[in-house]
Amino acid sequence: MEMNVSDAGNQLLHVDIHIDEHEPRRGILELLSKLRPHWKAADIQMKAFTEGITNQLIGCFVGSLQESGCVLVRINGRMTDLYVSRDREVKMLQVFHAHGCGPEIYCTFQNGICYKFIPGSVLEDHLLQQPSIYRLIAAEMGRIHSIQPKHNLPVEPLIWTKMSHFLTLMQSSTKSCPTPKSSAAALDMPGHEVLSAEMESLKRNLSQTGSPVVLCHNDLLTKNIIYNSKENMVKFIDYEYADYNYQAFDIGNHFNEFAGVTDVDYSLYPSMELQRDWLTAYLESYKHNTGRDGTVTEADVTQLYIQVCKFSLASNFFWGLWAILQSRFSSIDFDFQRYALMRLNYYFEKKEDFLGLTMRQLTLSPQHERQ
Repeated sequence: MEMNVSDAGNQLLHVDIHIDEHEPRRGILELLSKLRPHWKAADIQMKAFTEGITNQLIGCFVGSLQESGCVLVRINGRMTDLYVSRDREVKMLQVFHAHGCGPEIYCTFQNGICYKFIPGSVLEDHLLQQPSIYRLIAAEMGRIHSIQPKHNLPVEPLIWTKMSHFLTLMQSSTKSCPTPKSSAAALDMPGHEVLSAEMESLKRNLSQTGSPVVLCHNDLLTKNIIYNSKENMVKFIDYEYADYNYQAFDIGNHFNEFAGVTDVDYSLYPSMELQRDWLTAYLESYKHNTGRDGTVTEADVTQLYIQVCKFSLASNFFWGLWAILQSRFSSIDFDFQRYALMRLNYYFEKKEDFLGLTMRQLTLSPQHERQ
């Protein structure tokens, strides 16, 4: 499936207004007067979606939310522009939409974007474990990963640049936004030198895994998966962190999200049996969409399983750094320090086991199918 990442470079409408995150209605009505001039202000209904922990998402509609023409308004969280490139996000959204993998984007405004509502509902956490659902998710990720860069030019993975940026921001914000030392989580948090050394160690280890660099979502938690039960399909939304990255990072990151966000519970992390079934469905889709023979062998699955385990470490480390920054900058009422500690603790707990995994070790183990 030859797809060009520059296909969707059309000029996008920008509305030069700032929407107050605390009292958004007036700003949203002003925005809709440009986007939906035929809508009467008195008829416009708004529904807030609260699954996110950094941005606000508000559905705007006349009549029914599920009707075509409904507009989703996303107001970016305070200070998030420090670590998310909004221009890059818009470009990625246009690319994914051009290839049928994301919603149409209607416009940008000073502190957010508007895009098309995708019919369906946000996936519930427990459905991640259901084979008929997780195979749909795996196949959709295979489609996204098959989108080719124009002229097949070499692309760089986002992860190392982004982590370095996070670490730099952490260091510079320590003086201006010191972490409150009264917090138990803050006392247990690894210091900057430890985290920098860990990142370099991860980079050395993971750069040698052979995982291909593909176009990734990079943040596939349940709130970013829309499930349409009538059509038995899933679509991904919220491409804030989408960019080129290691294939195994996107998958390992999704597996980490089985543990949830508000109450992180790693006992929900998928079993090896579930992972192997998920990875089989993924590989069938990825191979088919990249025009290759769709046959998937046990060895293919085992190799990807090992890469995914290793990159799940990078995912926990990445979101641990992110949450430390959020604890300093975000105005949202969420215990980001506790969340950071949960992610980093699991990283350290699994680091030795996952980095030590080998094909030989798993192939020789008669237990590996049932772990």
